[in-house]
Amino acid sequence: MVFDTSYLYFRAFFGVPSSMRAPDGSPINAVKGLLDSIARLVDQYRPDLVACAWDDDWRPEWRTELIPSYKAHRVVEEVPAGIDQEETPDELAQQVPVIRDVLQQLGLAVIGAARHEADDVLASLAAQHSGRSLVVTGDRDLFQLVDDDISVVYVGRGVAKHEMVDDDWLVTKYDLPANRYVDLAVLRGDPSDGLPGVKGVGEKSAAKLLKQFGSLTELVEAAVTGTGVMPPATRARIVEGAEYILKAEVVVEVVKDLELPPPTALPLDVPEATAEAIQARLGLGGTMDRIVAALAQRGA
Repeated sequence: MVFDTSYLYFRAFFGVPSSMRAPDGSPINAVKGLLDSIARLVDQYRPDLVACAWDDDWRPEWRTELIPSYKAHRVVEEVPAGIDQEETPDELAQQVPVIRDVLQQLGLAVIGAARHEADDVLASLAAQHSGRSLVVTGDRDLFQLVDDDISVVYVGRGVAKHEMVDDDWLVTKYDLPANRYVDLAVLRGDPSDGLPGVKGVGEKSAAKLLKQFGSLTELVEAAVTGTGVMPPATRARIVEGAEYILKAEVVVEVVKDLELPPPTALPLDVPEATAEAIQARLGLGGTMDRIVAALAQRGA
């Protein structure tokens, strides 16, 4: 089981009351919410291995060179020859290093990769695992990973209301299999990531085009060469957006072949002294008991 750590702590920050404070008065709502989410899902699914994917580079240059608008609206400060600063509430920014520290103290693998996003780390860990993998995220882009061995635990509506996304789920939702999800995402676009998509092509029309032509490559070829049945306006939009489509496909597709350290094996016994030290510092209440108990359980 691999966790999209930044998605979970962002959601926790906005979902758990800001009144949650450590003994020194510092905010802990994101820390508490993240640990409770991990504890709940580990307790429910009893994985043998766990890892927390980390955004070492939330907006890699190789992606922005292809599409400059990629996540550009989230940049609050450009850093020449470095990683641009992402818009983050001050009280959440204070908690991010604390989150990483606590996860590592608990013995959980926190894994990132230079010049890559957490999505690429999640994809590589799941794709390279020989058994079943569960990817915990609220990011629809990771639906592209779904296959016979990989499912997405989709927490877009919250951990308590999470959905298990497999190929049948995707066919029901989008009328397309998982191996066409990248194509759908490219055509549809994603404003939250600064990806405009192809003008005038929405989710339903994108799915219809892909069912008809099979893939982005075949769709673009049909539009450019004038073959295949396609409304003139749609053909014109695909031709106009052909360069964008080719670039966006590279941006949207996650990297699956990163060389990464191994995840953490469960059960994991957190030393009592470690748990007590974290508790004394942060005052997490029952959250600490829940995460320690969940990690100590044997797999299903």
